[in-house]
Amino acid sequence: MFVSGPALGITGGHCDNNLLPYEFHYSEIGVADGPWAARAKVREVVKYGADLIKVCASGKDAINAGIDSVEHSSLIDDEGIVLAKQHGTYLVFDIYNDDFILSEGAKSGMLPESIEKEKKLGRLQRENFRHAYQSGAKIAFGTDAGVYPHGDNARQFTTMVAWGMKPIDAIQAATINAADLIGIPDKIGSLEPGHYADLIAVSGDPLTNIKVLENVKFVLKGGTVIKSNFTK
Repeated sequence: MFVSGPALGITGGHCDNNLLPYEFHYSEIGVADGPWAARAKVREVVKYGADLIKVCASGKDAINAGIDSVEHSSLIDDEGIVLAKQHGTYLVFDIYNDDFILSEGAKSGMLPESIEKEKKLGRLQRENFRHAYQSGAKIAFGTDAGVYPHGDNARQFTTMVAWGMKPIDAIQAATINAADLIGIPDKIGSLEPGHYADLIAVSGDPLTNIKVLENVKFVLKGGTVIKSNFTK
């Protein structure tokens, strides 16, 4: 796992989850205002073991600042896509979430305002995903998996293909692209000598039916078989 620790952002921003009244004088752990406070907070989370830094910021501003990837990318426009291509920034669209939130969100206890927001943004995010892909932007696989049960992550593949991505590109988004994004393409993301012996197997060809990736039959982790459900 590559972990970020607390997400960093400004007072009152998206990363400021403090809902206590003012008289408590509490500040959310990831809150930092101004460049020097932000630098100090980065040093703090790195000291305690963060592998990467997660920030809540405006997408186009983040690209110009040299960020490696923009998650969600829901409201990206033509200018943002051009900037992402110019800077080599990865875009990560968690477009399966829309299906789960609209069908299961209320039953899962999501707030009505969150569901209403999804109704307004879900389709736009998917259309922007298709536009970014067709425009040649770099895309990595990402799920925002805390939204829905862990284990359903592979449903993102089917949604990516449904919205215009070729199956091989969806698979590479989750393998070689993701490995490149987190900075260890020499260890993970492809089947090559010197890489970790991590792989899965499914019953079928995902290049013709991407949904087979939702039913993993075999898992090899570090050269050790973790799961093997193939039947003769």
